[in-house]
Amino acid sequence: MNKKVRALFLLPLLLTTACTSLVIPDGSIPESSEGFVKSDQAREMFPQVDPSWINQLAKDNNSFALAFYEQINRGEDNIIFSPLSLSLALSMTLAGAESSTEQAMIDALKFTQPEENIYPSFNALLLAIEESQNFIPENAQGNHFQINIANSIWGQAGYPFRESFLDLLAQNYGAGMYQMDFGAKPEEAREAINSWVEKETEDKIKDLIPPNAINTLTRLVLANAIYFNGSWRYPFEKSSTADAPFTLLNGTQTTVDMMKLTSDNLGYVRVDQVQAVNLPYLSPDFAMTIIVPDEGSFSDYEAQLDAQELEGLFKSLTMNRVNLQMPKFDFPSSINANDALSALGMAEAFQIESADFTGMTENDELYITDVLQKATITVDEEGTEAAAATAVIMGLKSVMSTEPVNLIIDRPFMFFIRHLPSNSIIFMGRVTQP
Repeated sequence: MNKKVRALFLLPLLLTTACTSLVIPDGSIPESSEGFVKSDQAREMFPQVDPSWINQLAKDNNSFALAFYEQINRGEDNIIFSPLSLSLALSMTLAGAESSTEQAMIDALKFTQPEENIYPSFNALLLAIEESQNFIPENAQGNHFQINIANSIWGQAGYPFRESFLDLLAQNYGAGMYQMDFGAKPEEAREAINSWVEKETEDKIKDLIPPNAINTLTRLVLANAIYFNGSWRYPFEKSSTADAPFTLLNGTQTTVDMMKLTSDNLGYVRVDQVQAVNLPYLSPDFAMTIIVPDEGSFSDYEAQLDAQELEGLFKSLTMNRVNLQMPKFDFPSSINANDALSALGMAEAFQIESADFTGMTENDELYITDVLQKATITVDEEGTEAAAATAVIMGLKSVMSTEPVNLIIDRPFMFFIRHLPSNSIIFMGRVTQP
């Protein structure tokens, strides 16, 4: 069919701060907005979902995380991305997909339960993540923890979006729609959305949407932000940090700032040729799990790691006294996800002749042109700060040990920032060059 519309989707922006809340657009109107439209349907704050749905969603999201990681794992660079950001935002896009495009996205995202379960399950998962901030042990040594989640929709004023599509996003993602005039003021619209992104991420993500990504044919932008900042429950002593060697993938060595911590309460396991350690945040419902293959085996281990083995490793962590040494690290990453998502099975969504997003509008006018994510992570003695922003651009169709375990992380390792009750991976990546 003759395709005539360009739409842009901004996906989850994950990052770190200091207290948790679920943010819903308050209806305040950006200067360039034509107004604010909110569905008659309110956010469902007590979704009626079976706990097994949330567990399955987390498993599916983690399977997608590893599958996507395998696709983007090239060369010897550091990697940081947010699989939850991708899964959450692409699920909002899925809500408007139909026919074979719909099934292709379900397959690529590794969803295994009925689609009608997916959206309320995401809602319940996000509410559970929010609630977890309330559990802060009295004896915790850290001083701050926050995770915020925000969703918004930016649509062309007067464009015939389906009411059912907007209702679904309102009920399960808490998102109302800012009406924009992309046709007459595309640059002002871009600046307004970028400003929203900067505000929700404490200015960590700037200029997410580059010049010309929004033009007169843009019709829709979905934006999601996750803001995370957690101090360790057991912080490292800054005075103990010292220079130490770190072996790179190619066998050469570099000098890093090596942090040191001894604690009786760190989850630890050694299985075959790999060690793993769990570092809890101030809210112990969240942790960073670090996986350290033995020297010389990182690439082989990374290549064969699957969701089942990862879940087994997470479950096998037991409390130990651990003498831990690990490097500070701080780096960004940029990913164009088009090829990776196409390889995972949703190539049709990128194709002019076959993409079907008529669940968003009666007009058969939308297809995805780009899926982009930027991310950054900082890990130091106090805790973790991480941020990610994803844009989906749719365009025109023309047991306790008595002796401490010694773990010196002086070689490449993988990391996973997780919500433990749901076993959901929020961020993941690898450090090959601290």
